[in-house]
Amino acid sequence: MQKIVAGICLFSTLFAASCKKDFTSPSAARDEDVFTSTQAVTGVAVGLQRIYSSGRAGSVYNLVAANGFSTNELSLRNEGNIPEFQLSVGGGTVDGTNTILGNLWANSNKVIFDANRVIAYARTMDDKAYASGLTGYVTILKALAMGNMAMYWTNVPDSTGSLEQGATFTDRLAGFNKIIVWIDEALALAAANPPSAGFMNNIPAGFDIVNTLQALKARYALFAGNYPLALTTAQKVDLTKSSVFTYDAVFTNPIWETATSTNNVFQVIDSTLGLPVALQPDLADKRVPFYTSINATILPRYRIRGFGADRQTPFPIYLPGEITLIKAEVYTRQDDLATGLAELNKIVTKSPAADPLGVGADLPAISGPLSKEAQLTAIYQHRCIELYMSGLKMEDMRRFGRPLTERKRNYFPYPFSERDNNPNTPKDPDL
Repeated sequence: MQKIVAGICLFSTLFAASCKKDFTSPSAARDEDVFTSTQAVTGVAVGLQRIYSSGRAGSVYNLVAANGFSTNELSLRNEGNIPEFQLSVGGGTVDGTNTILGNLWANSNKVIFDANRVIAYARTMDDKAYASGLTGYVTILKALAMGNMAMYWTNVPDSTGSLEQGATFTDRLAGFNKIIVWIDEALALAAANPPSAGFMNNIPAGFDIVNTLQALKARYALFAGNYPLALTTAQKVDLTKSSVFTYDAVFTNPIWETATSTNNVFQVIDSTLGLPVALQPDLADKRVPFYTSINATILPRYRIRGFGADRQTPFPIYLPGEITLIKAEVYTRQDDLATGLAELNKIVTKSPAADPLGVGADLPAISGPLSKEAQLTAIYQHRCIELYMSGLKMEDMRRFGRPLTERKRNYFPYPFSERDNNPNTPKDPDL
């Protein structure tokens, strides 16, 4: 299995390019040779997780970096890191040559493309419990991949075009809604035949498939503006559980590998977490020392902690606090301010020990009542702190109507690897 996973990772890194969906290599194993056994297809699925979660070219690193520089969460340590430097400057300095954006775009397309092939194989399997686990697992990765594109680009791929035809595009909100359809299909399979222990033993530890699908459905329903669906789905998530990408001596945490361990690429901005003065964390907020540490003798003073602290630190697919904050936001937007404040205060007063991942502010409750505008601002503030370096802040800034002066881009330009190969690539946004 390790050889299969390593081969898939190498192949995908070399040949993931644009959403033309032409991911073939004359030296690679043929589809008819790979997609003929459950073991091999499971290897493909696990390989997709490694592609998404590991290395400087992987989606986790590029998501954190692209969002972090653009929303002032991170400080650049070395201007010789050109892609990170471009994002730290922002505006028109960021263009289609940026390899952070190119990697995020290419990996997302690759994950979706191969996840679809895994799902097609799962439909042919006699072991329905194994098939439902396989489908749910790659649907999580597929949803994250589409979600990343829909958060950062104005349009997302809408077809499986060939090299000659090129892929077509659709509005990013349609991308979020497409994710919900995919997740519903996976949840229906899991309800009929819960994922088997045999399948779960063949993938990396750290996944609760059904709970994660529900959490992601709530996230993307919120992003799509479907507040009733976001709320009803969030209420189905078990907040005592979490799902994470795990790491080991071979596949190490990508934030630690590239930034924390080297101190030569980026670090956390400081204890403000990049927020404007009015929204900066309370000095007693225990989430600040969770996400940051201080080095009193060597610059920079503030260092990465949290989910990039060490080589084997797991990286969350979602945080339980995110789900509670979804509830708080939806109740508030639907004018149930009292319930919205009660949900927000669950985050404000939560101790680190009460959270599965150790994230807790442990502050006194916010006194109410608040105006709707003030309450939404407080929810935004606590999303920025609770979900620091999660890659979600740029989407939040747009949804909460934060001024463009607080971020360095609104959407990203399309990578030249896409534009040069696909005549259907949309026009780049101005900012």
